[in-house]
Amino acid sequence: MTDFQEQQPQQQPYYPPQPPYAPTQQQGDRQPYEATQPITTEPGTTIWPSGGHVPPAGGHVPPPVDPPVAVAAAGAPGAAVPRRRAKRGVGLLAAVAIAAAAVGGGTATLVQQLTSDSPATALSGVNGTNVSASSVGTVAGVAQAVSPSIVEISASSNSGKSTGSGVIITSDGEIITNNHVISGASSVTVQLSDGKSYEADVVGTDPDKDLALIKLKGASGLKAASLGDSSQVKVGEEVVAIGSPEGLTGTVTSGIVSALDRDVTVAKNDDGAGQEQQQPQYDPRQGWPFEFGGQQFNGDTGTSKTTYKALQTDASLNPGNSGGALINMNGEIIGINSAMYSPSSSNGSTAGSVGLGFAIPIDTVKADLDSLRSGGDS
Repeated sequence: MTDFQEQQPQQQPYYPPQPPYAPTQQQGDRQPYEATQPITTEPGTTIWPSGGHVPPAGGHVPPPVDPPVAVAAAGAPGAAVPRRRAKRGVGLLAAVAIAAAAVGGGTATLVQQLTSDSPATALSGVNGTNVSASSVGTVAGVAQAVSPSIVEISASSNSGKSTGSGVIITSDGEIITNNHVISGASSVTVQLSDGKSYEADVVGTDPDKDLALIKLKGASGLKAASLGDSSQVKVGEEVVAIGSPEGLTGTVTSGIVSALDRDVTVAKNDDGAGQEQQQPQYDPRQGWPFEFGGQQFNGDTGTSKTTYKALQTDASLNPGNSGGALINMNGEIIGINSAMYSPSSSNGSTAGSVGLGFAIPIDTVKADLDSLRSGGDS
């Protein structure tokens, strides 16, 4: 018999080379069987096509099976080594993968979709579209965010003029500053960071805490500062100070919190030595007078004075920073700068900041706001 005998498929079938079919030369016999020849797609790769011969007429047609794949042995072209039958889907994916390698990395998404049940993640990454790193948490970022909320204050009185700083706390122009900046003033002028100027009224003062609240006339839409929590401040934390030292509006310095709960004593009222940069009685190059540890610094505090707990910082503070902001790296106000130590020179004036500055904790300010809005203790 020359009919094809059906064989049961094995789990891992093996397909040996089939000898040529040798029919008799009688009339009516089928055409001789010819062995299937491998098709070589590229050097080193040989693929056996499906189908091998035509079954006899009326004979049983075996179920289609995938052809074995043989790889030519090195050094022996045409020699086929039978391989395990691969599933049709894997062969398709292999073809897709080859095409993906030829087209580019973007086709890898298609391969991922075919090989995974989960949806593929779209790939993005066009050159030139990356956004620059955020400056949040940096001195530059803090300065950019908070500077619009810091103002320069000029207070005029019969005895002269003082210059200090302040912090906007409401969009309609409420500003916190030090009492000694506006003490005894007959007029107060405020300049914003964008150069606009406003006249201001003194709403309330608290000389015991060296705090004052003023309100701009006709202002609206201002950027209010975010008030933080000074009870969470730790020694060593980085801080930023913004103010108008020596009239240089919007000056930014940075440092760390050097100590907590320093007992700082400052003048309560203007008695000839209490105003910052007062003229002509007070040398404008001197810092505001204060006491610490029983010693006086930057001049005499006078007979009327008060003591409060302060944050100590090595951020550079100079005359004009008084009433400005001490800020954490989240852009929150943690203190109102109020005093600094500056050593005296041989001619009697004082030098610049040496890294000993003090600020009123913002929790003290928040606790005093309602009193200041109602007129304070002045």
